Amino acid sequence: MRIIFLLAGLLTLLNAHAGEIDQPAAISALQRSDSLLIDVRSAEEFADGSLPGAIRIGHEEIAAQIASVAPDRNRPVVLYCRSGRRSALAQQTLEEMGYSHVINAGAYEDLLPLLENRE
Repeated sequence: MRIIFLLAGLLTLLNAHAGEIDQPAAISALQRSDSLLIDVRSAEEFADGSLPGAIRIGHEEIAAQIASVAPDRNRPVVLYCRSGRRSALAQQTLEEMGYSHVINAGAYEDLLPLLENRE
């Protein structure tokens, strides 16, 4: 029985990594000139405000549209949304497609002051 709990815990940790929010890594990646910032929120949310330089691709459209903006699967891709949940879904999709440097930056509202302070 103990082994079942240990395996369940290990699987939980492995699954958590894919959707984990990593704002320091996102800020670092955005300092690179070849990084791509993608807002995976709805068109309405994007119209209400977005991070400078971000392009919008809804999380449900990411698989179909990513190649048009990031054909290089080694290019750093930073994703954000309202809370981090949709960016985690998009991150998982991109990683399954072979993108090697995908970062879930989390929530727009949390990132905005961090990026404004850098300017």
